[in-house]
Amino acid sequence: MSARHKFIVLRLLPVLLLCLAAGFWFVEVQQGGPWAARNLVPLGVLVGLSLLTLHKGAGHWTGAGMRMPLGTLGFAIPALGLAAYLHYAYAINLNGMFSDAAFPDRVFRFLPAYTLVAGGIGFAIGWIVGRNV
Repeated sequence: MSARHKFIVLRLLPVLLLCLAAGFWFVEVQQGGPWAARNLVPLGVLVGLSLLTLHKGAGHWTGAGMRMPLGTLGFAIPALGLAAYLHYAYAINLNGMFSDAAFPDRVFRFLPAYTLVAGGIGFAIGWIVGRNV
């Protein structure tokens, strides 16, 4: 294994562990449910973007400039943040948000689309900012 690949694995490990922990928690909050696998897609996209960033940077986050790292961070903040917030709100029924709903678990049906769109917008903003740095 080359030094480049060792750096990629080493630097990708925290992202992978965070996404695995979030994924297990998402599935637990949804109690399996019909949309549990669908809600893991944004986490997979985040791992993929991180891997691509590290690959382009030869094992370093900023090895190929700031576009990809800031774009990846711009994707992660809204995508992971929105998904984590809604799972947390559902888990504790934040302010009775889900108690009066007929089908409260349906919030997870379209959540991956919302998080991917929000993450895409964040990625674009990070990409533009990284271009100007």
